[in-house]
Amino acid sequence: MKVEANKVNALVVKPNLVVTVRDNEGNDNALVVAYAGNCSYDPPMIMMGIVPSRYSHHMIKENGSFVVHLLDESQTELYECCGSKSGRDSDKLKDYGVELTDGVKVNAGVITKCPVAIECTVVDSIMTGSHEMFIGKVEYVHAEKESLLEDGKIDLSKLNLM
Repeated sequence: MKVEANKVNALVVKPNLVVTVRDNEGNDNALVVAYAGNCSYDPPMIMMGIVPSRYSHHMIKENGSFVVHLLDESQTELYECCGSKSGRDSDKLKDYGVELTDGVKVNAGVITKCPVAIECTVVDSIMTGSHEMFIGKVEYVHAEKESLLEDGKIDLSKLNLM
């Protein structure tokens, strides 16, 4: 059976990620990204795509950093809020009561109650059509203590991720 090229996106598994960004004036925002994944293990890098018309796009372009958050199943409401409301219309982080701390290595907020948060510095980007894919070098990883193995790696099976 032949599949139309424009139907292929239905075959791609979508991660349940929230990305936080900050503009040069210190305003924070969070968004859900549809395209994201590892793109290098050595050095560790993550790629994620944002449509240029989205509010957060200019923030990443200005600041050059972002934080990728893996969410716990209990954070479905946060995920839905970040994926359905625009930072242009309201401060959804404040409205939802999200507690942020500053990144350790990057100028972006870290959602304090996420089991895993990955701070990244943008090293490159490419327009792929509808999305600009930002490649971020992993600078620092926050993880719940109980998820760590003896060698310091994260055992995702120990977390209750969305």
